[in-house]
Amino acid sequence: MVSPAATLAPQQMVSHLLASPLIQRAFHFFEKHADQITDQHISISQIPAPPFGESARAEHLCEMFRRRGLTDTRIDEEGNCVALRRGQALEPLLVVSAHLDTVFPAGTNFTVQREGSRLRAPGIADDGCGLAALVALAQAMDECKIETDGSLLFVGTVGEEGEGNLRGSRHLLTKGEWAGKVDAFISLDGPGIERITHAALGSRRYRVRFASTGGHSWGDFGTANPVHALGRAVAQLATYPAPAEPRTTFNVGRIEGGAGVNVIAQEALMDADLRSESSRELQRLDAFFRRAMRSAADEENAVRRSGSAPLELAIQLIGDRPSGITPPDAPLVRLAEESTMRLDGRPRLECSSTDANIAISLGIPAITIGAGGTAGNSHTLDEWYDSTGRDAGLKRALLVVLGTLGLHNSQ
Repeated sequence: MVSPAATLAPQQMVSHLLASPLIQRAFHFFEKHADQITDQHISISQIPAPPFGESARAEHLCEMFRRRGLTDTRIDEEGNCVALRRGQALEPLLVVSAHLDTVFPAGTNFTVQREGSRLRAPGIADDGCGLAALVALAQAMDECKIETDGSLLFVGTVGEEGEGNLRGSRHLLTKGEWAGKVDAFISLDGPGIERITHAALGSRRYRVRFASTGGHSWGDFGTANPVHALGRAVAQLATYPAPAEPRTTFNVGRIEGGAGVNVIAQEALMDADLRSESSRELQRLDAFFRRAMRSAADEENAVRRSGSAPLELAIQLIGDRPSGITPPDAPLVRLAEESTMRLDGRPRLECSSTDANIAISLGIPAITIGAGGTAGNSHTLDEWYDSTGRDAGLKRALLVVLGTLGLHNSQ
């Protein structure tokens, strides 16, 4: 039997799915079990998952999948939670993922505060709601006995945020047992139903260190000063003529150094984030950045006191996210657009940096979509998520998943 997913256009595919009593039953499940889904959302989000510390949350997610009948579930070598839901065949294999990690350090209070339909906690939306969506999809498909032609790999990834450098999705797609076997990739990240991220925003992230002997601000004046060099470096970077099209940005997000007002620091550090929609423009910005850092060190050394030690410069690459695009006319993108419109949403194609970057860079059709609901104050301690409208996001995700894999027991 040939799967309808391989023969129908996206518009026809969505119509075919919406006509199925199984799909309508699953839609009703999302509505009827809204409170249970919210409780699951809270249980996941209250488990701390700081950068490089996601293991407890990963174990909890794996246990939730096992309770939904996904016995082929484990933690992989990088720390991802991976759960396979087998279809009639292993191929096509679709990954649907959400990231386990938050931007918040160890020791952060992740207790969720409830205010009606609004939940408030660090990471509650980014990406607590995506993780809750994975569990809800698995549960609805199990409860409604939905069978697929291809297979579905649920993944809770580590290292999506910051210095994690997409290490979870990178391992999954390039090193782990599933490398070379994935046919399509969907990331559920954050709220909403209109956003469809089909373009991967490339970025390069650096940690720069200026170092010298240091000394007393009066007695050792003229010694190469790392803080002064850092100031020169930031000032030079700020002169870069970043184009509006393709959109290109740079940011110095953290600086550190010095021990007192009358102390010449022995070192000064900065973390910088370079981004562009264009890989070529990102290369230009990257080259300018490196020249600016070298120039800042050279200028500080040029004015140092005769006979004093020169300033040292170290540039460390701490993040490298590839760019690329899943074309707007690709079946996966069109399927997401059509599903959005059928649920009264207005699809909006976007470019961003998500777990899908890795898949896109490898030529795997990939998108990132929201998991429904609304949210605000992302990446702050006052982050919130409102579950009103969550069901629409779950319904859209289900349509895109089944439109990709094929509904085997369609009626």
